[in-house]
Amino acid sequence: MDMARIEPNMLKGTVTVPPSKSVAHRAMIAAALSGGGCTISNVAMSKDIQATLDCMQALGATVQVDPKAGTVQFSPRSKQALPEEIVLPCGESGSTLRFLIPLALLTGRSVTLTGRGRLMQRPQKPYLDMFAQRGISCVQNEDSIKIKGELKAGLYKIPGNVSSQFITGLLFALPLLEGDSEIQVTTMLESKGYVDLTLSVLKDFGIEVQNDRYRRFIIPGGQTYQPKGMVVEGDYSQAAFFLVAGALGCDICVKGLRKDSLQGDKKILEILEEAGAEVEYLDEDTIQVRRTDKMHGIRIDAREIPDLVPILAVLCAFCKGESLIHNAGRLRMKESDRLTATASELKHLGAQIEEGVDFLKIVGTDTLCGTTVSAWNDHRIAMAMAIAACRCEGEVSICGAQEAVTKSYPDFFEVYHSLQNGPTVLLG
Repeated sequence: MDMARIEPNMLKGTVTVPPSKSVAHRAMIAAALSGGGCTISNVAMSKDIQATLDCMQALGATVQVDPKAGTVQFSPRSKQALPEEIVLPCGESGSTLRFLIPLALLTGRSVTLTGRGRLMQRPQKPYLDMFAQRGISCVQNEDSIKIKGELKAGLYKIPGNVSSQFITGLLFALPLLEGDSEIQVTTMLESKGYVDLTLSVLKDFGIEVQNDRYRRFIIPGGQTYQPKGMVVEGDYSQAAFFLVAGALGCDICVKGLRKDSLQGDKKILEILEEAGAEVEYLDEDTIQVRRTDKMHGIRIDAREIPDLVPILAVLCAFCKGESLIHNAGRLRMKESDRLTATASELKHLGAQIEEGVDFLKIVGTDTLCGTTVSAWNDHRIAMAMAIAACRCEGEVSICGAQEAVTKSYPDFFEVYHSLQNGPTVLLG
């Protein structure tokens, strides 16, 4: 197993954040559905993005990728018929799986969506209930879901407190049906920001959806995706790690973030200010966060920002007083059980942290201790532990670190090393 060995040092320099994985997933699906003739730029080919691309090719898209330039070019779709049995390799990407299940039902074929790691353990009940009501065949096992049936226009009732990804999947597929459709959200919708990203991309590609206060989405049928080039914006989810590093005392400027972004994880800036950090826009897309002597414990509702929880726990571990991160139960069904993983590894570093059913309670301190921790095969745990290492007394070794970050930010440790005075060593 690979190991990242980190000697504690405050990071210093400028980071250009990677492109938004959430936007890239959506843009590539919409570009493929448009029939091609467009280019998506500023794409980082992480494992999750590659999974979506592989699946769209399996569904008939013709694609050329230039990883060095960060471009994905969609050529006009070939007229070759799809095979009777289609396999969509989703890897460990929950977005890929949930976004593409409704689209798979438009093919008229038997489709098997495969997954690795914990992907097939993640909840699929909203779709399974929908299938049962509509006579769609679904067979799920530990590494795949096989579906066959026809998605028809109509009324779809779906809970909003499991994952907004189910709503996004339907929003991609329903406009292509002949009749009009409606999605009714039966519970409070969590992670609204991700639905906003979907609606924005759909609008860019010529798809009309009426949003009635996030309780109903009215989708006219018979629509067609229009080809459009797009430049993927910087990722607030990934930027959060380096923004928090600034709040721990590192001298870092974070570049490539849109002020007007719809990304829900932009909320990291509000949370940092609430905790006592100084947040400054140096120019239109560059942010610097500074630690102050006023850093204090805070209460954080994770309902809309589940992906930020591991790095927010690191932030709270170095804020004086008690902090509470609550409404975080969904984190138990991510790449790892992120509540348990975050609590376990911060405890190994000496943090005072309590794990509850859907919360983390943390009492902050000035420094933690160096030791060996695990990445839990989870990119966000690996990166959070690397940022925590900045204020540890002694070397921090992260088991499985490099393999974990390939899911979303393959060169994270290269960037981290470039910001260090001391060495970060990756061992095979």
